[in-house]
Amino acid sequence: MDDAWLPALWDRIGIGMGLEAFRKRCMMRVEALNYALKGIPQEQVRYHLCWGSWHGPHAFDIGLNEMVPILLAVNAGAYLIEAGNVRHEHEWEVWKDCAFPDGKILIPGVISHATNVVEHPALVAQRIGRFAEVIGRENVIAGADCGVGGRAHPQIAWAKLRALAEGAAIASVRYFS
Repeated sequence: MDDAWLPALWDRIGIGMGLEAFRKRCMMRVEALNYALKGIPQEQVRYHLCWGSWHGPHAFDIGLNEMVPILLAVNAGAYLIEAGNVRHEHEWEVWKDCAFPDGKILIPGVISHATNVVEHPALVAQRIGRFAEVIGRENVIAGADCGVGGRAHPQIAWAKLRALAEGAAIASVRYFS
């Protein structure tokens, strides 16, 4: 399930309505999604939550800390979040204060669609390691912030995916062996 607009609506309508009203609106959408997912095993559902993919400052994005209870309310086996772009990379620390549910998988983006700069594999490994150390290595799969296809030249997109694979290999040795 791709939900690129739930937190992205914060700066469009949420600020004006206030945090509690916005959270209530988000939970109503999650309840509808969970109803639609009835009968589908959770381990077959991956839920992608992001702040939209437009190339802009994202200066008023709502914090992941405010979205975690909403994210985890989705009946999914895995959750994909942005963690590679500079606006949200620091939010891995949210998981220090939030118990990650047993049996679930977090797929943090460790390469970003927001820049054409190709991440160094060592940085990718560090990003993966942060999550592995905080929520447990068995709960982490490396991913991409949103998609890089269509947002970057194909050569850049492939280079980013190569950096992702190389960084995951480094992290596997460093954090997972």
